[in-house]
Amino acid sequence: MRWIVGIIINAVLFVAIAGFSEESFYISSFGAAIGASFILSILNILVRPVLIILTLPVTLFTLGFFLFVINAITLQLTDRIMGSSFEIASFGTALLVAIVMSIANLIIQKFIFDKKRGE
Repeated sequence: MRWIVGIIINAVLFVAIAGFSEESFYISSFGAAIGASFILSILNILVRPVLIILTLPVTLFTLGFFLFVINAITLQLTDRIMGSSFEIASFGTALLVAIVMSIANLIIQKFIFDKKRGE
């Protein structure tokens, strides 16, 4: 259940971010945002651990900030898989979206999911 909620939250974040940067980040519909969020979650399960292991020295050297680059790479892969319904203009845009999504997910998890554990 938490996985499905995470997909929906990421889809809403995709739509919100696309609303702010119409030229560099495009989503054709909310259905495309849900599809992109689903693909991103699958890539995070399958590809992200391999990338983390391969880039472990760089990640340790940068004190974990390289994980934003890994998140941007998975966003670029999602862009390639989704085709024209989900477009990210450049790697810089993907990096910015990865940072914003990470911060937003951190805040959402802190206020929504941690409250449920306390009850």
